[in-house]
Amino acid sequence: MVVPFVWMILTSLKTPAEIASPDAGLLPAHWEFSNYVEAFKAAPFATYARNSFIIAMSHTLINVVVASMAGYALARIKFRGSDLIFYCFVGALMIPTYTKVLPEFLIVRFMPLAGGNDLFGQGGSGWLDTWWALIVPGAVTPFAVFLFRQFYLDLPVELEEAARLDGLGEFRIYAQIMTPQVKPALTTVALLTFESSWNNFLWPLLVTHTDSLRVIQVGLSVFKTENGTQWHYLMAGTTLATLPMVVLFLIGQRYFVQGFATAGLK
Repeated sequence: MVVPFVWMILTSLKTPAEIASPDAGLLPAHWEFSNYVEAFKAAPFATYARNSFIIAMSHTLINVVVASMAGYALARIKFRGSDLIFYCFVGALMIPTYTKVLPEFLIVRFMPLAGGNDLFGQGGSGWLDTWWALIVPGAVTPFAVFLFRQFYLDLPVELEEAARLDGLGEFRIYAQIMTPQVKPALTTVALLTFESSWNNFLWPLLVTHTDSLRVIQVGLSVFKTENGTQWHYLMAGTTLATLPMVVLFLIGQRYFVQGFATAGLK
């Protein structure tokens, strides 16, 4: 598992001639740390990284808050149709991501009263090339709702009964009593959401066309041209793009592993 990362880092420190040579060894003959500086200058990567961070943080916050509320409602509040709604979420897990791209694009393109569109979604560009298109679609995932429901189901009913006796309302029971007990789920959903959003390439490529809204994964494509691929710059940029996710995983790996280990117990 580690070998591709090692190869990526070592390749980012080689010269183009050394990368193309079949006789070159694994270690660089000359350590070209300037590749990182040149790669950063090749495109406005500071803007791309800022955009990726804003989108990833927005998705993470929205997904954690909304999905945890939905998971709590499905697990602890009895109402008619709750099982059917849960089965719909489970069914949504089976829909391949790429089959949803076209419908989501059409919704964004023909959004009424946005981007010059009229009430029927005609005449303008809708949400295309806006923050709305980058943040709203996919902000809440069915997997997050499913995971939170499984964790909330596992909590003892005595907790909420004691809270109700103390006069707490449903929202305060959710926010102050139950949610602090599911830290592994919170960390797991946050890490997975941030990782998925940070590494997303296809959707930002489809809905944006200006540099001010491009993300870091799309920005890496500047090193792939008709004349070939600048592997030393591409690997340097990829290393920088991968670093935040590695750091986040190392920080939250204990809760992350615990979240997956206990997700299907009930």
